[in-house]
Amino acid sequence: MLDPFPPPPGWLRDLVEPWALYFNLPALPDHSHEIVVTFFAYLFIHYILSPCLSPLLFPRYYPNLNKRTKLNWDVHVVSLIQSTVINAVALWVIFVDEERKSMSTEERVFGYVGSCALIEALAVGYFIYDLIVSTIYIKLFGIGMLFHAVCALWVFSMGFRPFVNFYSPVFILYELSSPFLNIHWFLDKVNMTGSSLQWYNGILLLFVFFCCRLIWGTWQSIIVYIDMFAALKHTWSATSSSSSSSFEPVDITAQIFKARGDGSLCLNEACVLANAEISKYSKHSAGGIPTWLVFTYVLSNIVLNGLNYYWFSQMIEAVMKRFRRPPAAAKAKEVVLKENEKAAPIGEPTIENLTQKAVLDAAAKLGEEEGSLFLGDPASSEPSNASGVSLLSEELRKRKA
Repeated sequence: MLDPFPPPPGWLRDLVEPWALYFNLPALPDHSHEIVVTFFAYLFIHYILSPCLSPLLFPRYYPNLNKRTKLNWDVHVVSLIQSTVINAVALWVIFVDEERKSMSTEERVFGYVGSCALIEALAVGYFIYDLIVSTIYIKLFGIGMLFHAVCALWVFSMGFRPFVNFYSPVFILYELSSPFLNIHWFLDKVNMTGSSLQWYNGILLLFVFFCCRLIWGTWQSIIVYIDMFAALKHTWSATSSSSSSSFEPVDITAQIFKARGDGSLCLNEACVLANAEISKYSKHSAGGIPTWLVFTYVLSNIVLNGLNYYWFSQMIEAVMKRFRRPPAAAKAKEVVLKENEKAAPIGEPTIENLTQKAVLDAAAKLGEEEGSLFLGDPASSEPSNASGVSLLSEELRKRKA
């Protein structure tokens, strides 16, 4: 599928192209305008739209937030909009783009699709914004957010090489859980902690996180590893044959890209152009895939997947604490609480109540773990009140008073 947006103006292409070729990113000039527009759109949302609309939409809450929390609020507004938009585009590309579906193993590594490059442009525009914000407020957000912005920017920029351009909509779907995580954060800030809405949102957050980041993410990581090492093996074989037979540079494009430009299976001109576009930058990948690029990509992917498993383990731990038999010291506290409850009973804790509080605990734990690293909301400096334990303790305190 072709990029649905028109090409960039000539002056912008002329400005970007020398730098893009210097860094071996030949597809970047074709999408430079999308990166620029996206970047300034997120700056506009952060510094103008959110500060102007939030007091109107939430007059009881936003004006009363401190400076740090207002900054976090604006960052979460950008994150919510970005994750919603880019996930919608990614799903559209995955289901609609027929040329992308027809790509071979090597084409998935070396090929180029305009629709996938659009997703890369949207991601790069956001991560440039993310990099600038996390640099300006590094004392506030910490080194973790800055490190994530740098790594994510590097990974998605490689798609303009093009390198695994095919997988840009695949791995951006990690962000499907981000809208629910942002909504959970906002519900805390508008005094809806522990509400039914937050509970239902928490269930969706845990379910989507598990399905997208663990099941889908692990499965697709294995597939991309297989594709990359197949392409790497192809490069090693071609390099070895070339060095033993002649001194001419390696050109593997003939073995990678199948004939697509004749349009024999197409019904319109757009289909013909989209098929021909897959090998558009083939001359830039004629020498094959560098070994260092494969291993650094795999390493980055393993680290990110490891973080996802760690976060999920923390959520499971939060749930298990809710149902685990309390130790002796905790039992003594429980006796005191029960004595207090006799004066003003709040109801026996049912399985349903425990389950609801467990979900809230798990969602809050994910907000602490992922939020502190990526969304700049460290629990140590801005404690969350989403814990089911905190809610119960607060209720008891009010009833005693």
